[in-house]
Amino acid sequence: MNRQAQAVILLLFGGAIVKAGVTDLSLRYVKEGLRPFLVAAGLVLVAAAVATLWYELRRPAKDDDHYHHEPRVGWLLILPVLGLLLVAPPALGSYAAERSGSVLTAQTDSDYPPLPPGDPAPVSLLDYASRAVFDEGKSLGGRTLRLVGFVTPGADGQPMLTRMVLSCCAADGRPIKVGLTGDTPAGLPPDSWVRVDGVYTARTGTDEINQAKVPYLDVKSWEQVPAPRNEYE
Repeated sequence: MNRQAQAVILLLFGGAIVKAGVTDLSLRYVKEGLRPFLVAAGLVLVAAAVATLWYELRRPAKDDDHYHHEPRVGWLLILPVLGLLLVAPPALGSYAAERSGSVLTAQTDSDYPPLPPGDPAPVSLLDYASRAVFDEGKSLGGRTLRLVGFVTPGADGQPMLTRMVLSCCAADGRPIKVGLTGDTPAGLPPDSWVRVDGVYTARTGTDEINQAKVPYLDVKSWEQVPAPRNEYE
């Protein structure tokens, strides 16, 4: 593999990163707030590849000029490029959630702001779980709440509502789990996305993987919905 071939692979790799960064494909890998950095990194790779090609193509050819060829195994670098361009992996789902403990393992600030206006009030699973466990539901104020997540089987066989939480990227994704009582979405397969409306209940469980507390929601109604654009919290 000569320098021109290396530059072409670098160009493809940078272009694939830019494509992922400007589309929702990047949300399968990193948090949404990191997209500008991903695009910037891809543009740097593209610029480096173009500069290398420009230099190599302008370089005068000489009979005694010998290029140093890298090992052919370097062509394997094109595999991650093809992976980014041709394969769109699914977001982490119930399989990962069932094998990881809930993120509620440490005390957080209990001075929570008021809930969003409207009834039902839309809240994230992590926000609800934090308010339910660490604030004992005080900031939930008896309001009807709306949560969206995917179905994961609980230890007792009953469905749980789950979302994967990212600190940085999919590699560090961990689930936030909310148990369900009342009108639960029974009969749905794992990874089905649902929107549930319900109210706070003091009931809690224990995650059998890491012994973290698992809050519950008393479901009043639910509806199956398509997966959101960004499946992570």
